[in-house]
Amino acid sequence: MKENKTIEVNSIIQSPTIPSAFEVSDEEKIDKIAKHFKTIMETLGLDLSDDSLKETPKRVAKMYVSEIFSGLNPKNKPEVTLFKNNYGYNQMLVEKNISVYSMCEHHFVPIIGRAHVAYIANGKVIGLSKIHRMVKYFSQRPQVQERLTRQIMENLKQTLNIDDVAVVIDARHMCVECRGVEDVTSSTITSAISGQFQEDSTRSEFMRFIDM
Repeated sequence: MKENKTIEVNSIIQSPTIPSAFEVSDEEKIDKIAKHFKTIMETLGLDLSDDSLKETPKRVAKMYVSEIFSGLNPKNKPEVTLFKNNYGYNQMLVEKNISVYSMCEHHFVPIIGRAHVAYIANGKVIGLSKIHRMVKYFSQRPQVQERLTRQIMENLKQTLNIDDVAVVIDARHMCVECRGVEDVTSSTITSAISGQFQEDSTRSEFMRFIDM
């Protein structure tokens, strides 16, 4: 029953991709994106014979595929190092102020913020850098912050085979700051909590640790 629930949850929070998304090589994707982006730039009236602009389509394509959207490809999911909890640590572990750089899937402009991730150890503990890599992996794709928050939580739960996980993200959205309402003073906070973190005392302790 738990396995079915896990599959159901993961399918709900999966980033929307087409079935053939990874049948095309990265090199082919870069070539195709570069051609399309060149068309976009020319449509905007830019002169691509200019020395400053002529390589921009290729640079943008490489950036999309190899960097800021590399988290779309499952082959780039970081390997996770787990260690036996030999020291019997059974309290909260918090890794806070993890840098988040993502892209809003509605406007393709940056989301910039901090993630705070916590779990209560059971039989295994995870290498601290792997939490950072997990956040980075799910951030490097077109995102909405609500989904990103849940993806990090569910992946950590599945990796450690535990329920006691909490994730909070506090981020600024450039789609709010540089267009539309142009509000540069606001940020967006999302949370995903499960297990013991749903209890008031544990949730409050976590919030104190991250100064919220």
